[in-house]
Amino acid sequence: MLLLISPINTQEAREAIDGGADIIDVKNPKEGSLGANFPWVIRSIREITPKDMKVSATLGDVPYKPGTVALAATGAVVSGADYIKVGLYGTRNYDEAREVMDGVVQAVKDLREDALVVASGYADAHRVGAVDPMEIPSVAADAGADLAMVDTAVKDGKTLFDFMDPEKITTFTDQIHDYGLKSALAGSVQEDQLKILHDLGCDVVGIRGAACTGGDRNQGSIHHRAVSRLKSLVSEF
Repeated sequence: MLLLISPINTQEAREAIDGGADIIDVKNPKEGSLGANFPWVIRSIREITPKDMKVSATLGDVPYKPGTVALAATGAVVSGADYIKVGLYGTRNYDEAREVMDGVVQAVKDLREDALVVASGYADAHRVGAVDPMEIPSVAADAGADLAMVDTAVKDGKTLFDFMDPEKITTFTDQIHDYGLKSALAGSVQEDQLKILHDLGCDVVGIRGAACTGGDRNQGSIHHRAVSRLKSLVSEF
């Protein structure tokens, strides 16, 4: 299981790198769960990240505007991201989510065939009117994406497990693997949940809060010691 850590700037990125993260995921919590950061921030983080370490970039909690999202994906690729992650926030069903992801996949792969596209849904989709998270595996596979992910849309202290029990998560990851894709799981993940996620078939675990000082994704900042502890735990599985 790979450890994805989500910094907001170069200072936090250095902490994540020093702590041994597998993937550096550039995001901006001020703009939401999968809030997008600026192209120059993605570029600057790519420049300081070792070449053998992957950089991910979130496109945001995106609206149902396929052209807009495809253009954003182009910007992320040009800025140096290896993983392009799309939060399907404004899509209400399979058809809308698929249309958005079709555009993203084409935009990304036209520029760089080896870049990886991540379709992300939300475990608490019912709270924001987004597409059912159990539709995400088929959306990702049918659009030609590389990973399917689930996160939480509302960051209010609830975790992934408040909305998806182990049986549902297993069904989610099994569907993803049946399609030949990788699974990514996030949602205020805590240390004691890492082993559970691994055992449920998670390929990439996404973390910000647990890697921050005070465990606070908004007021805290990523620290290399917290990242190193998380990496040590993940490496034990």
